[in-house]
Amino acid sequence: MTRHFEKADGLCEHKDPATNGFVFNQTMLRIADPERSLDFYTRVMGMTLLKKLDFPDMAFSLYFLTHGEDFSDISSDEAERTAQTFGRPAMLELTHNWGDTAENKTYHNGNTEPRGFGHIGFHVPDLEGACARFEELGVAFQKRLADGKMNNIAFIKDPDGYWIEIFDANRVASGK
Repeated sequence: MTRHFEKADGLCEHKDPATNGFVFNQTMLRIADPERSLDFYTRVMGMTLLKKLDFPDMAFSLYFLTHGEDFSDISSDEAERTAQTFGRPAMLELTHNWGDTAENKTYHNGNTEPRGFGHIGFHVPDLEGACARFEELGVAFQKRLADGKMNNIAFIKDPDGYWIEIFDANRVASGK
């Protein structure tokens, strides 16, 4: 019996018990303009800002965003909410270095040479409806549903040019 659901070279079959309780918590993106990026991720993508941390001595701020409908379990106590933030799975961390602006800073999105980071992804329950809404909101597309051979995914861009894959998990599963 294997602990993995697929086979691939390099998999470790033995899970070290020392890793029990590990939670994949965050993916960090650098941003040039917090107002612009927070508007995009909260208004366009529907995320909720769970925690903001400022580091004046090092001149940067962190914004931790998440998805969900019910946040009744989130504490109003700052210390407890910080612990909850860092214990949640799949958070988006936006990092703003003070002094960076849309006019003076651009970030490498990882999709041009040298290639590296590629994208983040969002499941949406209505793929066509979500893409139509993005179009109405003036969101930049990297790939529309009708482009290319993979017509069950789209890619949009956030204000800093990072790619966001948009898909319906059920359609990905069915290949349609």
